[in-house]
Amino acid sequence: MANINLRPWREELREEKKNQFLAVLFGVVILAAGVVFLGDRMINGSIDDQNRRNNFIKGEIAKLDKQIAEIKDLRSRREQLLARMRVIQALQGNRPIIVRLFDEVVRTLPGGVYYKSLRRNGDVLSIVGTAESNTKVSSLMRKLDASDWFDKPSLSGVKANPQFGDQANDFTLTVKRVSPKSEEEKEGPVGGAK
Repeated sequence: MANINLRPWREELREEKKNQFLAVLFGVVILAAGVVFLGDRMINGSIDDQNRRNNFIKGEIAKLDKQIAEIKDLRSRREQLLARMRVIQALQGNRPIIVRLFDEVVRTLPGGVYYKSLRRNGDVLSIVGTAESNTKVSSLMRKLDASDWFDKPSLSGVKANPQFGDQANDFTLTVKRVSPKSEEEKEGPVGGAK
């Protein structure tokens, strides 16, 4: 048999396969690095886009918060104005009542009774005065009770006052102010039904 040395040929084939393997490996590494680089670029681009959107939304939220604060301020101003309007309307509505109240105080005053002070606390009128006799105080209380503008007179104190006469008395009474009933309310239900 002939002696053929295949070793150098195998060595060359092995060297060639090793070079091919290294070339493929190098290509795969470069390709993988490119894929990683492109993936990183895409992800960073997406993150930047999302950050821009988030910043835009934050800016719009800040604008809306400012508008909401302005709306709340306007609502509070509106409520203040409405409260002022209600107070003014109440004062204008009560103006004739106060005049009528003083007129009724004078109408219910019998002769021989003198007022020293009148104080109003809400709907309660406190009267301090002097009467020539107890009958004058009783007459005053009857007139107050009969009035459409007053209700429930209550005598809280009577004290002799000899300075104005033997039967003269200082008195203190309270009476509640009420709104007079209209003619329809005074007559009762229509048709006489009770």
